[in-house]
Amino acid sequence: MNSKKHWTQILSFFATLVIVAVISGCVPNGSPVPESGSGSGSVESSLKTESTPIQTEGVVKASMDIRRESFGEIDGTEIFLFSCTNANNLVLKVMNYGATVVALETPDRNGKFANIHLGFSQLDGYQQRHPYFGSTVGRYCNRIAKGQFELDGTTYTLATNDGKNHLHGGQTGFDAVIWSAEEYRSDDSVGILFRYTSPDGEEGYPGTVQASALYELTNDDTLRMEFTATTDKPTHVNLTNHSYWNLAGAGSGTILDHQMMIAADRFVEPDDEMIPTGRLLSVEETPLDFRQPTTIGSRISQLPPLPEKNNPGGYDHCLVINRQEPGVVLAVRVVDPRSGRGMEILTDQPGIQFYSGNYLDGTESGNRFTQHAAFCLETQHHPDTPNQPAFPSTVLRPGETYSHTTLHKFFVE
Repeated sequence: MNSKKHWTQILSFFATLVIVAVISGCVPNGSPVPESGSGSGSVESSLKTESTPIQTEGVVKASMDIRRESFGEIDGTEIFLFSCTNANNLVLKVMNYGATVVALETPDRNGKFANIHLGFSQLDGYQQRHPYFGSTVGRYCNRIAKGQFELDGTTYTLATNDGKNHLHGGQTGFDAVIWSAEEYRSDDSVGILFRYTSPDGEEGYPGTVQASALYELTNDDTLRMEFTATTDKPTHVNLTNHSYWNLAGAGSGTILDHQMMIAADRFVEPDDEMIPTGRLLSVEETPLDFRQPTTIGSRISQLPPLPEKNNPGGYDHCLVINRQEPGVVLAVRVVDPRSGRGMEILTDQPGIQFYSGNYLDGTESGNRFTQHAAFCLETQHHPDTPNQPAFPSTVLRPGETYSHTTLHKFFVE
């Protein structure tokens, strides 16, 4: 072979390698080639710049999963605990007794996971008269005055379990019954769909009600709660979930330093028995003004105890959510400054009951949580709606479907 031609071919080969390297976006030492017009200077200057890789150490994507395990028995019926894990390793634990949220594990700003939901580690705690930890509450959440209402000319008498008033569905509400459960999966979520049939006359309510409660954990770190109900007779339905949250972690202390915003200009005025007077008052210049982020504990002392009503003081009020149109709107944003964990609540309901854990005292079976160890934000219709014609109606009639959607979106800052 001609020597000159031979060296020409070799030089051509190496030139081709360089051209391929440039086109592929890298040069022999592995440094990035600057884009045209990037202002980063010549290739020579880019060779002196070290790229910073994305930190992936310790971050392992989970495989979306649902695990079922026995949680005990009630009257011979097995109770199951379901653990739902999303792609970001958040874990939602729910059980079919009371369609109850048992735990929710989320990371703090340093990636450390903790359970941020109050509850019991064993079924026995839930079989006592506990403060509705994580329960699905119905057939009517909150209070109904004197345990009665009139509907279509007939007066119905309900169980009274809060003095002379009816609270959270009565002696045996939806929180204390066994629901059927089936796994729910989609491309970006896992969850459990619970169903329960409430017979005609249960706790004094008319009509057989078919109720469902979906608890779904999505890959954008949202807990989606969706409640539905139908009836064969006119009745009242007002469902909610009664989760207790402490974003610093369950058992880590009080929630008084949490920063909270509630999108509400008005609240439902209560009397001394926490029954609505019928008036919706402005939150302005009251301890209920959370329109700007405010620490929960900054004004809680302005809500004094009422010893004659066995009321220890603190927040236990229904606020009217601001909305311009129907549908799901932002109702609450709350952040724990210590951990950086945050939560937004969006809902299609007209009201939200803010409760600051006033009655927690550590005396419930297996419960170490003391006063203000958690807060509740129960999305719902206003209290005593059956006796308050000016409030949004909770009447459900045959052929209609009760529908309620609430989202809890978790984040870190």
